[in-house]
Amino acid sequence: MTKRAYNFNAGPAALPLAVLERAQAQFVDFKETGMSIMEMSHRGKVYEEVHHEASSRLLGLLGNPKGYKVLFLQGGATTQFAMIPMNLLSEGKTAGYVKTGSWANKAIKEAKLLGSTFIAASSEEDKYMSIPDVSKLSLPENTAYLHLTSNETIEGTQFRQFPDTGGVPLIADMSSDILCRPFDLNQFGLVYAGAQKNLGPSGVTVVIAREELLQNSPAHLPTYFRYDTHAENDSLYNTPPSFGIYMVNEVLKWIEEQGALAGIEAKNQTKADLLYGTIDQSGGFYRGCANPKDRSIMNVTFRLGSEELEKQFIKQSEAEGFVGLKGHRSVGGLRASIYNAVPYESVKALTDFMADFQKQHG
Repeated sequence: MTKRAYNFNAGPAALPLAVLERAQAQFVDFKETGMSIMEMSHRGKVYEEVHHEASSRLLGLLGNPKGYKVLFLQGGATTQFAMIPMNLLSEGKTAGYVKTGSWANKAIKEAKLLGSTFIAASSEEDKYMSIPDVSKLSLPENTAYLHLTSNETIEGTQFRQFPDTGGVPLIADMSSDILCRPFDLNQFGLVYAGAQKNLGPSGVTVVIAREELLQNSPAHLPTYFRYDTHAENDSLYNTPPSFGIYMVNEVLKWIEEQGALAGIEAKNQTKADLLYGTIDQSGGFYRGCANPKDRSIMNVTFRLGSEELEKQFIKQSEAEGFVGLKGHRSVGGLRASIYNAVPYESVKALTDFMADFQKQHG
């Protein structure tokens, strides 16, 4: 095998090498069936065992909370931006949104097409470089749900704590930080995530929700866009992304092997501390974008003194085998996505490169 790249892509992102190697070994002949898992019926016993194992393993990592169900869907988190208000924002109700950046804004835009919304809190005045205070929110009595984005991939901010919304369901887009640390699922009515950052390959969308929120979807909705359709059919109403779900199950096994969520959090914090330390100790050569108290441990955003210097940084880093360090086109700058599967060795190599680059150009 050729040398593995130092992969800091924001998504699709790095997968654990051990998982890729297991999948490679099973790719052509899965469990001596004479078929790849991609070739077999999703109605067959062999695939269904994998499907249900992935669901139970995911809930197990979250403490097996009672009354929750896992759905494996398609269409990415982007489709959930619409499915959530379609299913949960009924007439006479209003939906609250916490406005924290690019992905929160996309969710808000879709919800506005489907019903009444309001902004419960916002960090727009801070150019989304911080997380707003949500400790004392005042929600109208007719609030259907409160939606937040737990980690803004583009801006590099992350919630440290989640609000207590009382009887109002709390909903979170956790696409870029799900399973990077322990969290109490009981705080939430529904969480969702595209798999391509921390859970597996692109093509799978995971929804974990209280069962009562998955029942009695509005009758006028098209069948596929009803949560109750997928809940009643165990996410097997139509052909699921079977290989992707198999990969999710393998990634979940790998997370268990790392010490589950507590072990993963410790590894992630060590990586983040190393990278942020390099930025903060550079004497201003590197400048972190996000407010230090709200920095993401998944997406580290930073700048150099000029755009020309940033272009030089990208050019030299790519020549050294680093991938994905260019910031999102909407904000520019630099970004290193250090998801669960990015090894410490890759982050250490990056900080060594950053130190050398500073010596050359500082």
